[in-house]
Amino acid sequence: MKSFFITTLLSCVVFFLLPQAKAADTLHVVTHNRVTVVTDPSQGFNLYKRWGKFPSVKEQIRQIKLKVKFACPDSMRCADWDYKDHITIKRTGGKNGTSKDYEIGRMLTPYGGAFNKDWNFEWEIDVTDFTMLLRDSVEIEYNHTGWEPNKDRGWSVILDFEIIKGKPAWEPITIQKIYDGYFRYGDSLNSIEKELKPITFTADAKADFARLRVVQTGHGMDEPDGCSEFCNKYRELWYDGKLIDVKSVWKKCGDNPLYPQAGTWIYNRANWCPGNLMQPDIYDLKTKQGGKHIIDLNMQPYIARNPSADESITAYLIQYKKASAYDVAIEALPVPSLKDAFRRKNPATINPIVRVKNMGSEPVNKLRIRYGTLGYPTKFYNWKGVIEPTASTDIILPGTVEGKAGTNIFEAELLNPNGKRDTWPADNKMKSIFESAPVLDTTLIVYLLTNNQPEQSSWAIYNENLNIVKERALGTLKANTVYRDTLNLSNGNYRFLLADTTGDGLEFWANPKGGRGKVRLLNKEGLMIKDIESDFGSSFQYDFTVGKKPTPIPDAVSISSYPTSTKTTLDYFANASADVKVQIITDPGDKIVEEHHYPDLREGIFTYNLDRFPKSRYYIKVFVNGAEKFKKRIRLKER
Repeated sequence: MKSFFITTLLSCVVFFLLPQAKAADTLHVVTHNRVTVVTDPSQGFNLYKRWGKFPSVKEQIRQIKLKVKFACPDSMRCADWDYKDHITIKRTGGKNGTSKDYEIGRMLTPYGGAFNKDWNFEWEIDVTDFTMLLRDSVEIEYNHTGWEPNKDRGWSVILDFEIIKGKPAWEPITIQKIYDGYFRYGDSLNSIEKELKPITFTADAKADFARLRVVQTGHGMDEPDGCSEFCNKYRELWYDGKLIDVKSVWKKCGDNPLYPQAGTWIYNRANWCPGNLMQPDIYDLKTKQGGKHIIDLNMQPYIARNPSADESITAYLIQYKKASAYDVAIEALPVPSLKDAFRRKNPATINPIVRVKNMGSEPVNKLRIRYGTLGYPTKFYNWKGVIEPTASTDIILPGTVEGKAGTNIFEAELLNPNGKRDTWPADNKMKSIFESAPVLDTTLIVYLLTNNQPEQSSWAIYNENLNIVKERALGTLKANTVYRDTLNLSNGNYRFLLADTTGDGLEFWANPKGGRGKVRLLNKEGLMIKDIESDFGSSFQYDFTVGKKPTPIPDAVSISSYPTSTKTTLDYFANASADVKVQIITDPGDKIVEEHHYPDLREGIFTYNLDRFPKSRYYIKVFVNGAEKFKKRIRLKER
């Protein structure tokens, strides 16, 4: 937890030290400050309510982002299961004010059983659509669902509302709830369409458009399709009798930035993944002033043998006045970045990325973008394309990401949308703190041990023009084989990309027939430069620079284990010898049932036969020079 507090403090200090446009107009309302959140198994949910003091109705608000940060509690370990939590506006206007029940965020908790005590992760979501409600005194509720034990595990939760004051791009007029609840899916006697009834609303005389904001996740496990959690069904949106959208209510999880997790984190699900703050589906609907309009959500027809599936849906309709013609904003700088959500793309050496949102009423067809790392030459890019009103797009910028060793600041600015003056230039500029990619020597060794399913695996190294320098292509690898490729690279920027076509990496505990593979990047002396987690999901990206002053090789340690029904294999590799202790511990109970001591270990593969132990759950823990460096759950099943 110590590093968690230091990281949070450092982020705040850096935020206020950075030169930013309108920095004084940004404030933070923290309603839940490191609140320890546990389940209540007696009823399946536990409510955590806190009050926040938000800007008054007289103050203009440009944007509100909700940042949700998880860590392990001080006195507990991180919790285990992927539960569905709700963040809700419960009351506005003080304790005697108006009761509300507006879900503004939905969190799917991670499988946290293998996280270390210093683990933490932050997600964020734009909640500007709820500006009309986030005023003055507001009661925010965090509803943690689930039934797991609550004495020794939980989460430390921070809810931080980042509020940027200023003229809104779209001025809200009204907000109303359209759908809110659990809707049974697949019941032939009670169709979901009886509950998802068409909604008629009257457009305000001042409204230019109405925004439909939908959050939907599927839960339950029925037959024959495993609905709703594990079935891929579509949803239709009809507006005024016309079909305007067909969406697959499905999300791929193998590229989740929070990885690896202890459970089935890679399994695709019905619009959600474990360790995920839901992003809403946004539909901006043209209205006629004073006219009546009809919204209708329909699910794909489906009948289950024993209906138990539920679609959890909340939907809100916000009517807005017309925006200015030309108004763009930078939503994010995914590359380069230190933000948790962009971990898979960073640190980077190639192609910065800027996420641009059209806040105006006219399509944006061209932009001039100024960008670069502070302290290095400024670059310009003339972008052409189409960004429709209220839409966002990621623009890949040409060139490399420059930077000195350690921490740097990258800046981007949007200039002259469609050659016009931007109505609100304060959000056209953004800075991003990032760590530079490592500098390597000209010799690089790629060590690959394939698993039992090598036809799913491949790797490639690209230069800064994204041309392949070296690869092990799909279909060229043999099972359970070691490949050591030595590359002699010229100075420049490179990207190593490891991929798996089925999204379960080189090792996944629920796929024992797949076996276990391993990738390490080594220098010419055989010292480990980068240890790549085998349970990486769909892909793993590693950018680096080859130059004259290589980054010092640390005393790195690589530890991984792969359990089978009664045995567990431990793979240990380090750049220096150390005193290593391995423990097998019961879960729950934390009782040591087996211990091994290796006083001068640098490299080794060890197999532990656990057949004599009761079939249950255990942890394997590894201590290096007295410090816990590795923990992973073992599930012993009846044979």
